[in-house]
Amino acid sequence: MTCPADLHTHTTASDGQYTPSQLAAKALAAGIQILAVTDHDTMDGAEEAVRAGQACGLTVLRGVELGAREDRHMHILGLNLGPECPALAELCRRLRASREERKSRIAAFLRGKGLDVPLEEVEALAGGGVVARPHFARVMLRRGYVTSLREAFDRYLDSDEYQRIERWKAGAAECIAAVHSAGGRAVLAHPYQLGYADNRLEETLRTLREKGLDGLECFYPRHTPGQTAAYLRLAEKYGLYITAGSDFHGEAVRPDTRLTPISLELGWLI
Repeated sequence: MTCPADLHTHTTASDGQYTPSQLAAKALAAGIQILAVTDHDTMDGAEEAVRAGQACGLTVLRGVELGAREDRHMHILGLNLGPECPALAELCRRLRASREERKSRIAAFLRGKGLDVPLEEVEALAGGGVVARPHFARVMLRRGYVTSLREAFDRYLDSDEYQRIERWKAGAAECIAAVHSAGGRAVLAHPYQLGYADNRLEETLRTLREKGLDGLECFYPRHTPGQTAAYLRLAEKYGLYITAGSDFHGEAVRPDTRLTPISLELGWLI
């Protein structure tokens, strides 16, 4: 089964710009036939997206994106999750609680830098969804503290000092097991973000494969052609399924990222 898909996207349930229904409509217009909604640490937007997809002829998969303890850039995607998944729901509850605790510390960190970023304004922007760094970045831009979202991250929200503001995360093995308990497939997202040398990345993939990892996000907007080729070789070597994702959040969040259909063989997933 080969069809154009985008298996890594976000909605207003976490830090995306568009509601699940709006995202489904945009995906259909972009030529996507299979869309995975993979919000950070929550599946709250999945059912709305599934219903919107059913109404317009788009296949929408329930998904999630989980940060793993091993590395701040290690993210595990859960794809094609079942509607009832208590173990994964409990893990998401714990992850969301850690985000709730962290948001006050982020606001305090920014105050210490001379930036008044009211938590109430950040929460209003999140609209009841998971509060994440992009919400802070958008308020910082709105208030004129930075000239771009990228600057907000480079100077503040991704700086060495910021790393002290860490939240609780589960280990990769627990993330993978929770995804499997929901009937889904576990995929390592955007491997380039790990910044590992070739040998370390290969060892990481070998270890994750032993823990049950199913796939590797080989196609990603910021992967170079050389990186993509290397990830495809590693996927073949370790028997990992190949996925592609735009990591679309919306133009207001990531101006340079668009929904991107990539032709994939997805018999293993659907």
